[in-house]
Amino acid sequence: MLWMLVWCGVVAQAVQPDTVIRLPPPDTAGIVSVEQALWHRRSVRTYSDAPLTVKQLGQLLWAAQGLNRGLVGRTAPSAGATYPMELYLVVGRVTGLKPGLYHYRFDGHCLALKVGGDQRAALAGAALGQRSISTAPAVLVLAADFSRTSRIYGERAARYVYMEAGHVGENVHLQCEAQGLGTVMIGAFQDDRVKKLLGIAQEPLYIMPVGWKLTR
Repeated sequence: MLWMLVWCGVVAQAVQPDTVIRLPPPDTAGIVSVEQALWHRRSVRTYSDAPLTVKQLGQLLWAAQGLNRGLVGRTAPSAGATYPMELYLVVGRVTGLKPGLYHYRFDGHCLALKVGGDQRAALAGAALGQRSISTAPAVLVLAADFSRTSRIYGERAARYVYMEAGHVGENVHLQCEAQGLGTVMIGAFQDDRVKKLLGIAQEPLYIMPVGWKLTR
């Protein structure tokens, strides 16, 4: 199904930088149990050529950093509710969404286009040439603003931020399993090159390529 997302009358196929694209509402009741997702969870580095859908990506982004019940907290716990994480999406093959670099906005469950064009090869180059990044239909990049947490916790902030990154990564892993998708947590990359590519000041912590498993 071709997702025809519209924002102010503009379809997703015609988006320009800084355009905001609202994502479909996330599902909050699935058919795969937590236990099943845990049992099948594996790191996956090779993917089929099939594209992803906007619905699938929206679900993964919500699982990582979306608002949950009560519309106050998020799907991943955060020390002192300081929420240092920012989530970016590098799109290559997604039905109804142009290739480009996007920023996920949790409060509106939407994407803001930062840069148009396929950035996967450049991101892979900043990650020591890891092929899973350049071939996956989409790639999530998790970054953190440590100052949000250090204002409250001082020197202990760093450990809390790294803990939170693990929480977010596991959420994405399990949500991928629930959708029949695969991913892997990548921590080997050149920080400065990733920051320059994304145009951010935050510190990148994880790169997570996402795609259909070859056997599904």
